[in-house]
Amino acid sequence: MSLITKLIEQAKNPNGKVGSYMLTIMNSAHATMNKWALEKIEICNESVVLDVGCGGGKTIQLLSKMNRNGKIHGIDYSEQAVKDSRRVNKLDVEKGKVEIQLASVTHIPFQDRSFDVITAFQTHYFWPDLEYSVKEVFRILKEDGCFIIVAEKFKIHYHMKEYKTKEEMQGLLEQIGFNKVEFIISPNDKWICIKGIK
Repeated sequence: MSLITKLIEQAKNPNGKVGSYMLTIMNSAHATMNKWALEKIEICNESVVLDVGCGGGKTIQLLSKMNRNGKIHGIDYSEQAVKDSRRVNKLDVEKGKVEIQLASVTHIPFQDRSFDVITAFQTHYFWPDLEYSVKEVFRILKEDGCFIIVAEKFKIHYHMKEYKTKEEMQGLLEQIGFNKVEFIISPNDKWICIKGIK
């Protein structure tokens, strides 16, 4: 296995010391993009929020600051990511404000219509079945709830074989049932935020 392939595998499913190091790098590298994207959504003080593919946990930290009296959940299918994310959010986890658990986007362990906001940062291009996963997100999103997918544009083109274009993604989200779909491109033209309202 080449070094590039090993690094991609660690990005998809971080494990061990190398995985933990990758999560630390991703926390830092994605911080500016994540802040930019979170400005595009409204989170009230008592929202229930889920971060899918929570990685190293820095996005959960940002969501917690935005949502002072609400509840933040995170899921990731990497045991290392869950461990590191809990550590980064230790105080909020201890207070019960933040809960992070091991789970896959294809089987999200929450009841229908549980969340006001669901986020997916730099992860949807790794989902094994994008259509089914978006259906799962739609299932657990409340009516009028907001789902955002945020990614670096080049990673979408590199990792995805389909659903690379605006038309494909809009068609998918609308077919699943989202009432409004918006595409926001960053001023530097490097990032995209896809916003779906149920």
